[in-house]
Amino acid sequence: MAEPIPIIGGTGALGYGLAVRLASAGQSIAIGSRKPERAEEAAERLRGAVPDADVDGLENGEAAKRGPIVFLTVPFRAQSETLTNLKEHLSEGQLLVDCTVPLAAAISGKATRTLGVWQGSAAQQAQEMAPDGVTVISALHTVSAPSLAGDEQLDEDVLVCGDRKADKARVASLIELIDGLRAVNAGPLDQARIVEPLTALLIGINSRYKTHAGIKITGLPDGDHWS
Repeated sequence: MAEPIPIIGGTGALGYGLAVRLASAGQSIAIGSRKPERAEEAAERLRGAVPDADVDGLENGEAAKRGPIVFLTVPFRAQSETLTNLKEHLSEGQLLVDCTVPLAAAISGKATRTLGVWQGSAAQQAQEMAPDGVTVISALHTVSAPSLAGDEQLDEDVLVCGDRKADKARVASLIELIDGLRAVNAGPLDQARIVEPLTALLIGINSRYKTHAGIKITGLPDGDHWS
């Protein structure tokens, strides 16, 4: 078992689903929430779902200190405030995996539409707000939260954006601990402006087909791209 994996916003649908899958893969988890009592409730729920899960429920700042790779799974409307509150808790050398999508639902619009972000994408906004020395990686925008939290077999790709392959490889190694997920190198961080709207597209598709569809990139060569 490696160092704990902090999941900021781990009480939400995506964060909790991610916690379930990573805990099932034998990873230690630190669930973060603005309210520590809510984090502990989610941790207790996870212990019930995954016997022998190694999980702590903590306030966001305390959770963020626990491991070198931190997942940010809060809704877009909470991203800026959360990052502001984490400035004193994130440290140089950490990777921050931003899973935020600027859905129009953040301002009472449709979840099948996205908002324009001045920096280009939610991930680029996160990088602008992160403390010096903290590197943002963009990932996990197209995986359904109910699919993660459920027991169905996954079979899809995760597009990973970031400016250094070595950083993306570290995140990919965690993603691929989840059975059925394959990490795909989707290019530099500015490509997140293309990847993030795929969430809105899939929300519409899933609504029409009554399913939890993901994406799959075909034609990629066999072998470990990340080594």
